[in-house]
Amino acid sequence: MVQIIFIDSTGQSRSVEGDEGATVMETALKNSVPGIEAECGGACACATCHVYVDESWAARLPEAQPMEEDMLDFAFDVRPTSRLSCQIRVSGAIDGLVVHTPERQG
Repeated sequence: MVQIIFIDSTGQSRSVEGDEGATVMETALKNSVPGIEAECGGACACATCHVYVDESWAARLPEAQPMEEDMLDFAFDVRPTSRLSCQIRVSGAIDGLVVHTPERQG
């Protein structure tokens, strides 16, 4: 299992375990992490699974693909480390990943 740490907009931290091959979004839903709505179910067709990747992790993840970048245009308060959690695959390489959820989803 891979540990992922979600920090909400109030600073509350929640550590959950994810299955390799799943997405960060699927892991959030499976563990009832607040702040991840995932209205499109992970199809990269909305921006309701928007997260801010912690700066210490941002350079370690694969870059966002053009489709993800386009969907981020619909997200609330986009920042340089904004990503869609449906596009981040859980693997041993991201064990300990820290992401922050925005105040609200787009």
